[in-house]
Amino acid sequence: MSSEAGLRELTVGTGAGLETADMVLNIGPQHPSTHGVLRLALTVDGERVVSCEPIIGYMHRGAEKLFEVRDYRQIMVLANRHDWLSAFASELGVALAVERMLGLEVPERATWLRTALAELNRVLNHLMFLGSYPLEIGAITPMFYAFRERETLQSVLEEASGGRMHYMFNRVGGLKEEVPAGWTGRARVAIDEVRRRLPQLDQLIRRNDIFLARTSGVGVLTAEQAAGYGASGPVARASGLDFDLRRDEPYLAYGELSVPVVTRASGDCHARFEVLLDQVYVSLDLAQQCLDRVDQLTGPVNVRLPKVVKAPEGQTYAWTENPLGVNGYYLVSRGEKTPWRMKLRTASFANVQALATVIPGSLVPDLIAILGSMFFVVGDVDK
Repeated sequence: MSSEAGLRELTVGTGAGLETADMVLNIGPQHPSTHGVLRLALTVDGERVVSCEPIIGYMHRGAEKLFEVRDYRQIMVLANRHDWLSAFASELGVALAVERMLGLEVPERATWLRTALAELNRVLNHLMFLGSYPLEIGAITPMFYAFRERETLQSVLEEASGGRMHYMFNRVGGLKEEVPAGWTGRARVAIDEVRRRLPQLDQLIRRNDIFLARTSGVGVLTAEQAAGYGASGPVARASGLDFDLRRDEPYLAYGELSVPVVTRASGDCHARFEVLLDQVYVSLDLAQQCLDRVDQLTGPVNVRLPKVVKAPEGQTYAWTENPLGVNGYYLVSRGEKTPWRMKLRTASFANVQALATVIPGSLVPDLIAILGSMFFVVGDVDK
């Protein structure tokens, strides 16, 4: 370049001992591999990522403020939309918080049905990531296997609730309505089918040489880092954090079930994928145990409530083991028909925070492998 024009030559990111300058790149906010609209501001030196800043807010729905102007029946429609892959579980957490404020005891049949449906929702969530994660790093075939199993289970949840994504099946005091006659039998058949065919997906990808090369030893999150960021669910358990609310602080019917907690120690991309995969087997077994118990119970699936529901003045905090990790629901009431405050603590938010530590030092080609393995939904980050 001409020195007379006040310009200078600059070598950007070639390495090889030359004087180089870092380059700032934007990944997003429309990148297709981010499960929503996320932006990453990267500083790169050649092919090496020097720093990573996750920038959120592009999908903000204002859910927490909208809770304040809707009554306790209406807020359920907002609760299932921030994490659209865990809709039933998110509805459930809000319902549990309101029921705790009201001192409501939910019928036993509703409790076991809720537990079964929550585990089926967990499997649906995990299957989505088990298909999409290999797709993001170049393997298209697992997506077809994962979606075959998803459709088998989706038909079961759709028959019960009428919805495919936003089920709207939880209510304060139980469930919307009784499941159709013979539903538990059809659900069992679906679970058996998925359990029988899941090894096909397992064998296709778990020990695949190319998949192993892209994921083993890549994007390591230590147990200390996971705990420091508040990561939870499959991401934290893959780093060795042996914590699961279903076992450690049981809610619903989990106290009467033996819940195996799947963990790994390496904390890399492959460990996170394996935890997700093995958790599907566990959740299918738990769902089947719950359905067996449902068949032994009779009675209502909800509590009859007054036309206007008002929670007494006070506050409570309920938390659940959502598919992507721990979701918390902090409810404050001033004795009115609407919450005075409903604050969400979502699993995806903490998982995305950890990207700032996990990604720096990695190569650019590993970026998407790491990003996809952190298992988040951006709507769940922004709320």
